[in-house]
Amino acid sequence: MKVEIKAGNNEELLKKIDETLNGEVTEVYINLRPTKVILVKILERAPNVKIIKCPSSLYPKVSKKIIRALSQMGIKLVPANHSRGRPKKYDAAIIKQIEELVRKGKTPKEISQELKIPLRTVYYIINGR
Repeated sequence: MKVEIKAGNNEELLKKIDETLNGEVTEVYINLRPTKVILVKILERAPNVKIIKCPSSLYPKVSKKIIRALSQMGIKLVPANHSRGRPKKYDAAIIKQIEELVRKGKTPKEISQELKIPLRTVYYIINGR
């Protein structure tokens, strides 16, 4: 079972770890830098955890000793690529579909009407985002 825990500070994170983790959890994502105290709490509450993820920006700040110790216990500490900002409205499949219609000679206005996407968005995608 995967669990995602987000908090504003370490105290809040420790409290949420106590509340959410149990023996069924095998993968945990935390949004703060994993310190010794946080990792010990995770291991106490979720003894079957195999993967602990943290933001990729914080991963380099984690002690190599901690990473090595977890590795010896069979636990991977890995950077997670959580996307930031507003989610994409149009996925790769729609973008590919627009590009295919352009190759077939359709005008942006025809593509817009066919896919029910704003004309401005079609131009934006065609012109390389």
